[in-house]
Amino acid sequence: MSYVTYDEFESSRSPSAVYWLIGLCVAVYFVQATLVGDANMATWLGYASGDLQSRSLWTLVTYMFVHGGLVHLLLNMWTLWLFGPRVERAWGASTFTWYYLWCGLGGWAFHYMFQPNGGILVGASAAILGVAVAYASRWPDDEVLFFGVVPMKVKWLVVFMALINITMTVLDSGSTGGTAYAAHFGGMLAGWVYLRAPNVGSLDRFRSRIAPAPDYGDETPRAVPKSSRPRDGRERETDDIVAQSKAAMARVRPAPAPKPQAPPVPAPVAVPAASTALDAVLDKIAATGMESLTPAERLMLDEWSKRLRELT
Repeated sequence: MSYVTYDEFESSRSPSAVYWLIGLCVAVYFVQATLVGDANMATWLGYASGDLQSRSLWTLVTYMFVHGGLVHLLLNMWTLWLFGPRVERAWGASTFTWYYLWCGLGGWAFHYMFQPNGGILVGASAAILGVAVAYASRWPDDEVLFFGVVPMKVKWLVVFMALINITMTVLDSGSTGGTAYAAHFGGMLAGWVYLRAPNVGSLDRFRSRIAPAPDYGDETPRAVPKSSRPRDGRERETDDIVAQSKAAMARVRPAPAPKPQAPPVPAPVAVPAASTALDAVLDKIAATGMESLTPAERLMLDEWSKRLRELT
């Protein structure tokens, strides 16, 4: 299978979740092939029929990252790379990862119900087929080359894979090994249920509406008119009058020139009237000199001198 057509704008975001999922599966297989062996890795991380009773609940998730051989790994990783990046770009890495795990758990649930004696469950096929369902739901008319030869729309390819897995699940319901067909169909059904949930549909429609929104930059926002209906002549005339009034009020008026002011006239200095005692002292000084003044007369003379200096 391979892409033939792309008919819409692709986001520039890197499919980081797909990279991480592929890298984790490859890393687990590398340890499996070089250090612990296929049987030990399947026993430790794959799901076996008694894991629920022994509370080895981690195997419900870890089985998705273990594969039965190199061909199994390469086929699953190639299919994930075929359908996963475009779905992740449309949803985002977080939503895509949770959807991937949800489909994997759906695969385990169907294996538990319809192939309980089917041996150890390993492989990412259930989760990846769920991703294929998501791709077909969003881009149903894209074409792929089935087995690299036959052109086929994605929606019919997914329907064909679903029918094959349903048929093989019924035929192998009592088998104790082989391909986990029930898990494959369970992953596809889990993806279909997730995509048909009301909140998921509304979220997907919301993303599709805001995705092509143009970027208007940092322009200054403009006022939006309250009504788009055409206005009659009276309303336009009223608006013109209001606009002219606002323009007149906003115009800066020149300030009036300041009037010349006369310099302030100093207030006349009030000179205290001479008392009779002071006159007598001054007459005494004129007749007999300063030496004839008594201490009291000198003190009075000093006080009057101080007052006159403060006034001047």
